Amino acid sequence: MNIDEQVEYLMQGTEYGDDNLKTAMTRELRERLVEAQKEGRPLRVYCGFDPRTADLHLGHTVPMRKMRQFQELGHDVVFLVGNFTSLIGDPSDKDVLRPQLTAEQVAENARTYAEQAYRILEKDKTRIAFNAEWLSKLTFEDLIKLSSNFTIQQFLTRENFRKRWDKGDALYMHELFYSIMQGYDAYALKADVQIGGTDQLFNIVTAARKIMTYLDAKPNIAIILGILPGTDGTVKMSKSLGNHIPILTGPEDMYGKVMSIPDAAMPQYSRLVTRWTPDVIHAMESALKEGTLHPRDAKMKLAWEITSAFYSDEAANDAQEAFVRLFQKGDVPEEMAEFGLDAAMPLADLLVATGMAESKSQARRLIDQKGVKLDGEVLTDARAAVPHAGVLQVGKRNYVRIIEK
Repeated sequence: MNIDEQVEYLMQGTEYGDDNLKTAMTRELRERLVEAQKEGRPLRVYCGFDPRTADLHLGHTVPMRKMRQFQELGHDVVFLVGNFTSLIGDPSDKDVLRPQLTAEQVAENARTYAEQAYRILEKDKTRIAFNAEWLSKLTFEDLIKLSSNFTIQQFLTRENFRKRWDKGDALYMHELFYSIMQGYDAYALKADVQIGGTDQLFNIVTAARKIMTYLDAKPNIAIILGILPGTDGTVKMSKSLGNHIPILTGPEDMYGKVMSIPDAAMPQYSRLVTRWTPDVIHAMESALKEGTLHPRDAKMKLAWEITSAFYSDEAANDAQEAFVRLFQKGDVPEEMAEFGLDAAMPLADLLVATGMAESKSQARRLIDQKGVKLDGEVLTDARAAVPHAGVLQVGKRNYVRIIEK
């Protein structure tokens, strides 16, 4: 790729909420690429991960996919484990206080996090770093000097902090340190580029660039990526909402879950979690617009690509064949889990008991969305018991055979 093609590829999927800021970051990225090429060096690129969970879903992989794109272009990538910042907990995407983890919890989560990340990143080209290496050595004097670059008003303009302030909820001083610590990470790593989601905009654009400038370093370039919606296509992918696609699931389940997303979410999935280059995405979207490509066929290409990226072409082919056989031809799987019929158990409780819903609230949402069927008939009353034995279906992929006890 030439420089302009690299810039388009690396800016794919970015969202800044401000056209001027996006233009500035695009310009700076081009300039830094030209500069690095003249100097015969790769860019130093990093993304920080606070390993607060060991069970990743597709939404967690968005920045990893961008890191892989930088690797493909020959740049140095650092996978930064926030083993020190995790002791605080990133408040960026929360409007409540995050619980603090122990060092042991962070270490265990970091190990499994990295193992899953290598399903996307090239292991031999990825450097793992831990920010306790430098953050634990900062003195109180250092923190005072770094903090002097910010005002309380800057933090209170952040939506999550503002919500808590307006509700009269507590804002703790240690939460304000998070952005400063993340900014110092960029300086310590001598980063050219920092990757993060839109919830990291303040930490990267305001805090990191300000601190690097204060410490006489060239400010990093912010690659701010959009947030991947869940399978509902509207809200952020989240395990607690049941709209997530686990990356440790099987290929058939991954393929099927991608096929369940609304058509409107396809552009975001294409830009954020595939290996596709801009020309491939543009060609597909043009074909959809012109009517030469059916949305169902486009989604099958998308599901195949995502499944192949995590497994293999062969696994993706098998998953696609299974999907066509099961859902497009109307087949019901011959083998499925069985559950004894309890005439007194409400439908919502049954969905939780069979593992088809993670909570009663999720079960009620599925029922309200007409996503629960018994032998093909939609069930609409969450409080009523299942009327008879048969095949209970939730969504397009989940089946349980209800049998008489």
